[in-house]
Amino acid sequence: MSAAAELIQHCRTQLNKVIVGQQQAIDQMVLTLLCGGHALLEGVPGMAKTLLAKALARILRIDYQRVQCTSDLMPADILGTNVLNTATASFSLHRGPVFTELLLVDEINRMPPRTQAALLECMEERQVTIDGARHQLSPVFTVIGTENPIEFEGTYPLPEAQLDRFLLKISVDYLSVDEEIQVLGSHHSGFDAQRLDRVQFETLEKQALLAAREEVKAVRIEDTLFRYLIQLIRRTRDWPSIALGASPRAAVTLMLAAKGTAAMDGRDYLIPDDIQSSALPVLRHRLLLKPEAELEGVASDQVIRDVIKAVEVPR
Repeated sequence: MSAAAELIQHCRTQLNKVIVGQQQAIDQMVLTLLCGGHALLEGVPGMAKTLLAKALARILRIDYQRVQCTSDLMPADILGTNVLNTATASFSLHRGPVFTELLLVDEINRMPPRTQAALLECMEERQVTIDGARHQLSPVFTVIGTENPIEFEGTYPLPEAQLDRFLLKISVDYLSVDEEIQVLGSHHSGFDAQRLDRVQFETLEKQALLAAREEVKAVRIEDTLFRYLIQLIRRTRDWPSIALGASPRAAVTLMLAAKGTAAMDGRDYLIPDDIQSSALPVLRHRLLLKPEAELEGVASDQVIRDVIKAVEVPR
């Protein structure tokens, strides 16, 4: 079990050339790719969310496209459309930005519902349907959606069905004082996030990512840990402050993320810590809190931590 551990270490080293801090976000972004899922990045503007996705695509040598969401974005704007070629009197497909491997959907909550539904098929089926014809997307196809947690005007909240398609919800927090000073020093010395091509990354072949994915599949799980994971999931369904608990799909997703965490740590077996560390990003967007809990300012992350404490850890 070395491919996944080497991949995460390489990505950390290379991303630290352009990203200050945010180690948890970096690890969870790589975990998303390892598990073949999609991620939702939440943070205020200016937290290097776009830079993180763009740099990661360069390091792993995977195709990258970006969509800036607006309230008038149509499905054809992201999927593509058939265009009439007057010279041959035939239609040819003009491919949209979803025909890539890493798609950054910036301010995804500004995307209107009709376009959200079109993206949902791409995320779930890894295919695009245009004029009744299906077109397969890359097996590596990954959506990284970003959203601003304090922006409400002109937004369309993501429906539960689409939120459930995101493997992880990654919280991008403010940096420490020393890290912000380091950011200033980097820009003062000439770093320009708009000129990422000037940065000398040591890149990896795509085969490294595929090999790491095979390691994730090979991680072993003891029966006691299956039961522990299910107990965590079921506990969310009768927790006093939770109106809607985690679904069976959430249990499968938590298992997959925990296996990816174990593989990144160089292990071919699961331990309870893998499940606990994966629970926050896997469940925070899947739980619906009761209105009274939200009025009291209770955060979903704290509720998940309380649930973890309430479930006995197997020995």
